[in-house]
Amino acid sequence: METGPGASSVNRVAVRVPVFCPADPELWFTMAERSFQASGITSDDTKYGYILGALNPQYAAEVRDIIMDPPASGPYQKLKTELIRRLSSSQEQRTRRLLEHEEMGDRKPAQFLRHLRRLAGKTVTDSVLRTLWLGRLPTNIQVILATQKDVDLDKVAELADAVAETVTHRVQIAETTPVAGHDFEALLNGKMAQLAVSLRQEISAIREELISERRPSRHDGNFRPRSPSQVRSRSDSRNRRHGKRGVCWYHWAFDADAQKCVQPCTWSNAGNERGSH
Repeated sequence: METGPGASSVNRVAVRVPVFCPADPELWFTMAERSFQASGITSDDTKYGYILGALNPQYAAEVRDIIMDPPASGPYQKLKTELIRRLSSSQEQRTRRLLEHEEMGDRKPAQFLRHLRRLAGKTVTDSVLRTLWLGRLPTNIQVILATQKDVDLDKVAELADAVAETVTHRVQIAETTPVAGHDFEALLNGKMAQLAVSLRQEISAIREELISERRPSRHDGNFRPRSPSQVRSRSDSRNRRHGKRGVCWYHWAFDADAQKCVQPCTWSNAGNERGSH
């Protein structure tokens, strides 16, 4: 309580500094200043002393540098400014971490925004709230709302509701529209045909490669041109081979010249016993 000339006329009300409120330090300082005013306290140094006495050590640590080395002039105003700034920043970070774990669930976008606002109170700015809220919306809605940066947040929420309703309606239509059976069957048959053609081409390429490897070169000293009867015999053998069923690939490709045989195989040429395994 201040003393000095004229103090008896203004110091008749005891100073009652409220319990410190870390969730809203700005409100707390306003309440303390009303008490100072009622008690006739105007000195910055006196206000500074009362505030220090009301601070819990946990929160005094936030402004330790100012307490340990107060400015020569205006210590109360400096303490007030920094305590509000630092605690508000800390509270915003805590609230932001809390909101980052909230999920939209089955709420509409606007409902979700109102939910986040209730949790945040006044500790989070609309700019931060907008970022947190948009980050929890479905990706397709985020893309549309990305162009609405300068629009009021509540208006953006209304737009988000309209977009969400449209998207949901389209999904429901798609889910209730059956795919025609014959269209699916035609698609499947087409894929099967493509696969069969590709497989035949690969088998043909492998077969030609194997045949060319076994065919003697004209530059080989052991090369002998085949007689017409040999060519006809070979041709007749191939013709018969194409008509056989149940033979393995090696006998299908090389007849009696096959060096291997894969069971089951119906090839019964006694002269091929050497290649039966």
